[in-house]
Amino acid sequence: MIIKPRIRGFICTTAHPVGCAAHVNEQIAYVRSKGPIASDIKKVLVIGSSGGYGLSSRIVAGFGCGAATLGVSFEKVPRENKTGTAGWYNNIAYEQAARGAGLYAVTLDGDAFSDEMKDRVVETTRAGMGKIDLVIYSLASPVRQHPKTGKLHRSAIKPLGEAVQMKSLHVEKGEVHQVDLEPADEEETANTVAVMGGEDWEFWIEALKDADVLADGFRTLAFTYIGSDLTWPIYWHATLGKAKEDLDRAAGVISASLADLNGEARVAVLKAVVTQASSAIPVVPLYASLLFRVMKDKGLHEEVVQHIQRLFATQLASGVTQRLDDQGRIRMDDIELTDEIQGEVRRRWPLVDTENLEELADLEGFRRDFLKIFGFGFASVDYEEDLDPTLGRDV
Repeated sequence: MIIKPRIRGFICTTAHPVGCAAHVNEQIAYVRSKGPIASDIKKVLVIGSSGGYGLSSRIVAGFGCGAATLGVSFEKVPRENKTGTAGWYNNIAYEQAARGAGLYAVTLDGDAFSDEMKDRVVETTRAGMGKIDLVIYSLASPVRQHPKTGKLHRSAIKPLGEAVQMKSLHVEKGEVHQVDLEPADEEETANTVAVMGGEDWEFWIEALKDADVLADGFRTLAFTYIGSDLTWPIYWHATLGKAKEDLDRAAGVISASLADLNGEARVAVLKAVVTQASSAIPVVPLYASLLFRVMKDKGLHEEVVQHIQRLFATQLASGVTQRLDDQGRIRMDDIELTDEIQGEVRRRWPLVDTENLEELADLEGFRRDFLKIFGFGFASVDYEEDLDPTLGRDV
């Protein structure tokens, strides 16, 4: 089939196998260009490994630190006339590249929230990898079936307390408009914390520790975003913020549980980037488009893999002093939140509209980054080629 992007709302329902491989290999090439990272990170589990920050973390761990990696993700497999998810192709591309470089790489597909998946990871680790020294927790899911109660929780991206009216961006149409956001009720807030908070991270580390597959000096990171006060009404001071606060709580609980292993848990605060998850949050695409233009104009913009490579090289490498805030979080949003960057974004925020969007923001860059997630927009790829979306595999 000839595979073209089909965009519906904030998702692309197709993915290009060759383009996804090009995206993975582009990131690998960048990491290799930066040279090895001096680190004791050698056996890594990435929970949510198939895209965004999770995929880049796996790439940096493997090709920057020389680590064996085990990935966990939940993907839709392709059919003869329908593509799989981008993550399905990303996982294959990473495994092929890693094994070609002599690196251990295994990916498990399934529900990361389930006890069954935790058991599979334990079995796989014991059989082929040995004790884990780093777990990256980078799940992005709108729903979670609780493994203990069986209840299905659905997140709600809403403000708290009262309705909010804010500027937003329709990415496909290129239109700036106002959105009215109704506040969440208590149940919606609790459900969002259940899906996106720290409980599942706790369950993972507890299961791995009980199975004795964590190395001495073990570390684990969960990724979060705080961002600018421009987005706080729908992010940090909203249901999402409550979930992110719960990650801080979980980090403390996990760190206490790892004392006998000389281990620790940290939340890492990352910069705004284009991911499928971030594209779905009202207001964020407009803020990100403005931010990208300002950071690019100043030569300070980082793509996902550039940001994660800096995280590993400056915060996880041997002998470094971590950049921690008063909550003990690793701060990687240091460039985004400088007065120079935020001052210019704030100046543009009340001015930006549909007519001057191209001048003040980087909508085209946002769109390019979005399409790259699904394997589109790479000059090296022939998008008129007739492809088997299954890659000849028995799926």
